[in-house]
Amino acid sequence: MSCEELELSILRSIGKVTTQKTIANELGFSVGKINYVLKALGDKGLLKIENFYNSKNKLQYKYLLTEEGIKEKIFLTQKFIARKKIEYEELQSELDQDIKIGLK
Repeated sequence: MSCEELELSILRSIGKVTTQKTIANELGFSVGKINYVLKALGDKGLLKIENFYNSKNKLQYKYLLTEEGIKEKIFLTQKFIARKKIEYEELQSELDQDIKIGLK
């Protein structure tokens, strides 16, 4: 998985998961890697990271997409779809050639 794909996966999981451990388990990465990427996304201004001051668990955070984060999520999604469309077309072309060779 590329760095962009990991960022997109994390941006997509914001809002439906609440902890770094949950994100890590969902995506199949270590908590340390997820922590690193979340901090980087926060530094880029794509995420707003807040801890729950009123919570008994002071280590719990909430992650909110900023307006820039939403734009980046859309951009990365469009880029991902375009890349997958090219891969699909290449595979389809290979299959078509294999079928033509098989018919000869």
